[in-house]
Amino acid sequence: MSNRCATLNKIIPFSCVDGPGNRQVFFLQGCNLRCLNCHNPYTMALCDDCGDCVVTCPHEGLSLIDGKVVWDSDACQLCDTCLQTCTKNASPMTVSLSVNDAVNSLLKNVVFLNGVTISGGEATTQLPFIIDLFKAIKASPELKHLTCFIDSNGQLAATGWNKVIDYTDGVMIDLKAWSDECALWLTGKDNQRVFESIQLLAQANKLYELRLLYIPQQTDYEEHIDELADFLVKLPENTRIKINAFQQHGVKNEAANWPAATREDVETFAQALQQRGVGELHLPNVYL
Repeated sequence: MSNRCATLNKIIPFSCVDGPGNRQVFFLQGCNLRCLNCHNPYTMALCDDCGDCVVTCPHEGLSLIDGKVVWDSDACQLCDTCLQTCTKNASPMTVSLSVNDAVNSLLKNVVFLNGVTISGGEATTQLPFIIDLFKAIKASPELKHLTCFIDSNGQLAATGWNKVIDYTDGVMIDLKAWSDECALWLTGKDNQRVFESIQLLAQANKLYELRLLYIPQQTDYEEHIDELADFLVKLPENTRIKINAFQQHGVKNEAANWPAATREDVETFAQALQQRGVGELHLPNVYL
């Protein structure tokens, strides 16, 4: 088995919102976007061992050893003071996860699981780990029935997708805006790679879900509703179109003051898409 490792932020043993069925989710650290509206901004960057968080930890859960920040999970009280201290959107509460460790974690829960999802941050920034893990899962008699999904922002190049396409059973992609201008403002990058990824995955029958994050007065979906709807209706019929409602939880910077999306906001947007022939729409179950 591969000894490939990834930088892990956390594991959720059981989730019913990260793909079909009950799934174990691995959240990897690091992202190649800088979304203003990110509700997990501490997953963006890798810790650079500056040590600022060490002196602010009230529980002595962090120490600086040989120039490296070391996290003591036993002393840690998960108060998140370190995350509030960090100015770089990183977390010192990460660990190195090997493919073997991930497989053993799955084996403990396998009787309750339908699949595994790799998320982030941006999962595909650690693509070699994903490939080796999915290969190991499909080679394991105990795990091979699990479906292997990737949760992605779509910024991976086609060469990258082609390396993992044979080992993944489905991908969930975020289309964070319609126009390049709006995407660049919201995320720091334009939409070119995202649209390329959507088309490639759709043609390979691996696009499980396309997600639209509705942010009142900020996203440009409604401004381009006809173009958006025309694009969505041409996707494979079994592609889920998920509308998510923006909330301020965890958000930093100017986006923390943006209005949250209400049920009425989302339902009005969904109705506009339905009137233009978009089916397979899924709306939030909870608005907080």
